Amino acid sequence: TLLYTIKFENIMLERNNGTSFNIDWIEDIHINTPAVVRSANEVKGRRPLKKEHQAAWLMKAVTVIDLTTLAGDDTFCNVDRLCNYAKNPVRKEILNKLGFDSLTVGAVCVYPNRVKDVCQVMKRLDCHIGIASVAAGFPEGQTPLETRVREVELAVKAGATEIDIVINRTLVLEGRWEELYNEVKACRAACGEAHLKTIIATGHLGDFENVYKASMVSMMAGSDFIKTSTGKEAVNATFPVALVMLRAIRHYMEYTGHKVGFKPAGGIRTAKDCLQWLVLMKEELGVEWLQPNLFRIGASTLLGDIERQLFHYCTGKYASSTYDIAM
Repeated sequence: TLLYTIKFENIMLERNNGTSFNIDWIEDIHINTPAVVRSANEVKGRRPLKKEHQAAWLMKAVTVIDLTTLAGDDTFCNVDRLCNYAKNPVRKEILNKLGFDSLTVGAVCVYPNRVKDVCQVMKRLDCHIGIASVAAGFPEGQTPLETRVREVELAVKAGATEIDIVINRTLVLEGRWEELYNEVKACRAACGEAHLKTIIATGHLGDFENVYKASMVSMMAGSDFIKTSTGKEAVNATFPVALVMLRAIRHYMEYTGHKVGFKPAGGIRTAKDCLQWLVLMKEELGVEWLQPNLFRIGASTLLGDIERQLFHYCTGKYASSTYDIAM
């Protein structure tokens, strides 16, 4: 049994109902870029976790993964396999060795056309994890607002419980903040009871000031999570932009009392990467932000490396990807 006691909670928080648009919260924002980069590097340079401590944190990591497939050739078979993996992300013998009966990921994330497939498979598996759908012109956000809002509505109607929208980056680059607020708010209304994750696509925003402002405006408009990237940009989740977004979350909580979640996505492929993100969350926002209701990691291949590390901890040998670990 692990020496660390791990709490796994996925009770969704009270919704972030947003606020009226307040330009004062984003005016005169100046960010010290060298200081941000230095702070981010300090967290990444921390001494790595070892042995049972690493295993405990990796088990926690599994519970915050949004297991994702966003490929043009996705089929029902792909989705079926993904859902089964989401319900059983770690081999039973490894779970038993670590003192667990079962473990699931945070959610499955697909395109809107595949949401019905996910619902069908999850019902068959009697699995009750989040069903997330990208929407609103993903990944570029360059379709008309009416089209984007309708896509959100259709995804929710199909059964999505979480919606990952992407903002129109043009509005950020041109400083049209109230227009951005209104667009995110319209998508939030279209979500109904589904939780809204807003992707600000940090790799396209130019500077840290824009990252902060886009984060704050998205939260004002009612986003339950803010998310770094679509995973399709040349530059995806990085520690410096994450640090800026996490400070925005902290400031929003100070202003309103509402806790907003955070989701990095794109390029997080190894157990080591994952552990660094967990440490960053704990350092910046505290232990509460290590729960699935406030932290997710968007990933498609990360689980394989996590399971390999857990296999090594349990057996003392390195797994063969072709034999010991199911692909």
